[in-house]
This record gives sequence, C-alpha cells and structure tokens, in this order.
Amino acid sequence: MIVHDFSNENSVLNQFVLEMRDVSIQKDSMRFRKNIERIGEILSYEMSKTLHYKTEVVKTPLGEKEMKVPETDIVVCSILRAALPLHTGVISFFDKAENAYISAFRHHPDGGDAFEVIVNYLASPSVEGKTLILTDPMLATGKTLENVLKAFKSHGMPKEIHILSIIGAKPGIAYIQDKFPENTHLWIAAVDEKLNSRGYILPGLGDAGDLAFGVKL
Repeated sequence: MIVHDFSNENSVLNQFVLEMRDVSIQKDSMRFRKNIERIGEILSYEMSKTLHYKTEVVKTPLGEKEMKVPETDIVVCSILRAALPLHTGVISFFDKAENAYISAFRHHPDGGDAFEVIVNYLASPSVEGKTLILTDPMLATGKTLENVLKAFKSHGMPKEIHILSIIGAKPGIAYIQDKFPENTHLWIAAVDEKLNSRGYILPGLGDAGDLAFGVKL
C-alpha cells in the first residue's frame, strides 16, 4: 500500500480539517458536511494524477487540440453513513463513476470496549478490472475497511483500490497495510498518533457520523 499523507503539507486542506476538529465549529452540521465534501474534492484531485490516461482530440470553434483525459472505469463506494458527504465530493470530480454503498457499524456485544464490525448491506456493480474508491472519513482501527474488503470479494477483483480518508490513526493505517493488496493507495488529510480504549482516534474529532447527521440511538 502506498500512503499519501497530506498532514505535513501547507494547503487549504488543513483549514477544513481544523474546522472539523474544533469543538466550537463542528456542531454546525451543515458546515461539517461541507468540509467533508471539500476534502473529498481535494483528495480526488490529488488521486486523479495517478490514474491511467488516454489522448483525445477535441474540436473547438477555431481548430483542434489533443488533450489527456482519464481512461479509468471507477466505482466509488461509501461506507454508510459518515462517508456520504465524502462520496459527494468524489463524484463531483468523477461524474462518470459508478456508485456503491455499504453499511458497516461497530457492535459492542457486552457494552465494553471490545467490538466487532458488522457489514449487513452492500449495493454495488461489479468491480472486476475497475478502480475501486473506498470513502471513509475516519480510519481508526482499520477493521471496518478490512470487513468492507471481504464483502467485495463476491463482486470481482478490482484493478486497483484507492482509500480516501480525512483522519486516521497510525495503528489503523499499519493494520490495513497488511490486509489490502499492494496496488492500494491511501489518500489521507491528517494522521493522529493513537486510539483510546474504545478504538476512537485521539485527538481525532469525535463521531463523524453523529456530527454530520445527528446523534443516533
């Protein structure tokens, strides 16, 4: 896996991440969702530089011009529900992409810190020979992405995989590096050092799904 970590680069991306972290700003759910969407657009632009391209000739009112454009069949998959604004940011750049949606949630069987990730819904076209983009704002333990990858086995073998995340923890990133194939890229806006006992990123930003869409029961 190739990790593209933008946390040490100076760009407007840092402003959007700061606003998502800030306890005095993040309670504005509309702004929170918009910042997720903006980050999705920025990461999509950076990712687009690594895709396969072909040359097309475009006819203008005054002549013709050769241009290089992406030559990639893309499937964008959101991990519900927090990734929906991230998904919107991605498909605003890749408007010809196919779309997929998968549910994944943590289940704490005894109410303690230990949990399992349950995947019980996947709606997706075939990903055989295509570029699969997985969007998940928070890469904490990495177990969610591991289970999502397993769920996609019945839908074919993608040519390559790109994971787009906003904040990740170093232990989770290390974990998925052993689970995903070599032709996988991780595009991530910020990396934090550790997890707490319940597997949440520290300092992170809290529960991205709740902040974007409201507190769930």
